[in-house]
Amino acid sequence: MSETKHIVCPHCAAINRIPAEKLTAGPACGKCHKALFTGKPVKLDSDNFQKNISRNDIPVVVDFWAPWCGPCKMMAPAFDQAAAELEPYVRLAKLNTEDEQQIAGQFGIRSIPTLAIFKNGREVARQAGAMGAADIKNWVKNYI
Repeated sequence: MSETKHIVCPHCAAINRIPAEKLTAGPACGKCHKALFTGKPVKLDSDNFQKNISRNDIPVVVDFWAPWCGPCKMMAPAFDQAAAELEPYVRLAKLNTEDEQQIAGQFGIRSIPTLAIFKNGREVARQAGAMGAADIKNWVKNYI
């Protein structure tokens, strides 16, 4: 029997069970029928944050950022590139700390950008400061 992975849909937040060997086959959501992996970071907010970090069976890398932050803007294309290259084995997501101050406070985000890796709902690593795509990928691969 093959192992299945729970994957939260980036569009409707439905939880999907996907056989591990089918993750790279372009799986679609059973509810909304859209692609489960888009190669782009998922936008997180107070409605979907907890579900995404706790119900995905793949690691979730969250970029805590703000629209006024210069280094955040500089890192955004590198984060997008890393998302395209790390999926479907890692989910990359972004949380706007201006819009979601309570979540940022809950995780003690003091500087931005800050990247945090979550596995099974628990934070396993954190890195503050802007990074290039190669640095993001190498850092993430150390923890997965």
